[in-house]
This record gives sequence, structure tokens and C-alpha cells, in this order.
Amino acid sequence: MIRTILIVLFLIVYLISSIFVWIFEAIVGVFSKKAMERQCFHFVQWGFRCIRKIAGIRLETIGLEDVPRDQPVLYIGNHCSFFDIVISYSQVPGITGFISKKEVKKVPLLSTWMTINHCLFLDRKDLRQGLKVITDAIEEVRRGYSIFIYPEGTRSKDGKLGDFKAGSFKISTRTDCPIIPVAITNSSDVFEDHLPFIKPTKVIIRYGAPIIPSQLAPEDKKHINDYTRGIIAGMLEDNKKHM
Repeated sequence: MIRTILIVLFLIVYLISSIFVWIFEAIVGVFSKKAMERQCFHFVQWGFRCIRKIAGIRLETIGLEDVPRDQPVLYIGNHCSFFDIVISYSQVPGITGFISKKEVKKVPLLSTWMTINHCLFLDRKDLRQGLKVITDAIEEVRRGYSIFIYPEGTRSKDGKLGDFKAGSFKISTRTDCPIIPVAITNSSDVFEDHLPFIKPTKVIIRYGAPIIPSQLAPEDKKHINDYTRGIIAGMLEDNKKHM
């Protein structure tokens, strides 16, 4: 229970102090928007790394060196825990916007930092708004920012890999940016498996080889959601060997 309390206290202090950081970054942004964005990105990454450390997560990372550094990418990952974002965002090598559920936008300060870092908020019940979010994500990629999405649409409650929604992949097929498959194993054991306690545990995050839509066979490109899901399913099996 002590780790849960410490993380809550850290978040309160972090978000309150972030007001002063945001004021400073707003001044920096007057002179250089790129510098402001880069510093904001690193500030959020630092916060997530602190949460990771407080939670006692022993993280094993595989394949991160294969993620392109010179162009935006679309990260596609499985989703079992609130900590998936903490784990993955603390590692991505470049400014990356996450597609998150719209409820997060109601959280003061947190939503401000997410917006600065090019995150988008999805209403899963509103098809028209969902299409707009995908369109906005496509534009973010064209402007040079990576996007991270969990195409199952929600967290898996039983740890099984759900179906991948095809709409998520338009972000890549419309821009031909690389898809980076991401397989996260055992993240639910940090928190969800024993609410409200946080348990120090080993988590594996594996990054797969980039998938270039234009280089796929026509049938694989047509069903790119199933193709990518199959790759991540195999990566999850490989992760089990390292647990």
C-alpha cells in the first residue's frame, strides 16, 4: 500500500510543480517552439520514469534499438494495464502523441501536458469524433510526430489479446510511416491484478521490426490489422520465455 500512496503523493507534487514548468516553457516557446516541445517531452518522460521507479518495476526492454530515430512512426501495442503508458512513454526516443480515452481530458494539468505532447483524446462511442481523431493523428505524423495507439480499444481484463480495430492503421497506410509492433508482458501484475496495491514486478516490453505498409503483400496490407496482431501475438509468446 505504501507504494500506491507514494505514487499518489508524487503525482500531486509533480502536477502542481508542473504549473511553474509550464510557465517557463511558455516563455521558451516564444523563442523556439521546437525547444519547448523537446523539453516538455523530456519532463513528462522524467515523471513517468520516477513513477516506474517508485512502483518497483523491473523493466526488461528488447528491440528498442530497431525503432527509427529519423522519422515518425506508429506504435501499435497490446494493452493490459494503466502502467502500459507509464512504461512505454518513458522509453520512446522521440516526441510521441498517445491516443487516449476522452475521460483523461477532464483531469486538470495532466490533460494540458498531454495536449502539449501531441496526445489526442478519443470518444469510443462517437464514430464521427473517432474518425476525426484518426485524421488528426495522420496530420501529426505528416508534421513529424510519432503516434502510439492501443488498437484493441480498451484494456484487456483477462490478459488475452483482443481484436485490432482496422481504423487505427490508417495513420500508417495513409502516410506510409513505419508501424512498430509493441508487446508488453506482465504489466497488469503491477496494479490491476491486486487492486489497490502496487506490486514490484518484472515487466517485459518488446519492440518488433518496423512494418512498412507499402512493402507488404497486397493481402497483408488489406488486412494489416490482423497481420500486425499476429506479429504481436508471436512477440508475446517470445516474452514468456524471458519471464
